[in-house]
Amino acid sequence: MIQKMRDFLELHAFGVCSAIGERLGIASSKIRMWFIYISFLTFGSPVIVYMILAFVRSIKHYILLGKRNPLKD
Repeated sequence: MIQKMRDFLELHAFGVCSAIGERLGIASSKIRMWFIYISFLTFGSPVIVYMILAFVRSIKHYILLGKRNPLKD
């Protein structure tokens, strides 16, 4: 049950922690854990940072794939 939930979250949670973990060479589970701890300590402000990073990552993904890229014509 927990593995199914973990797989679902990893597929649908934008992959921000995974991308950070790949760049820094840190396990993504540790980064997720730190996001949770910091969110509790700072009353949720890292969630805003997480959403901004997810948005930037999504836009970067579309630009790199050439979808909706006005400069590619």
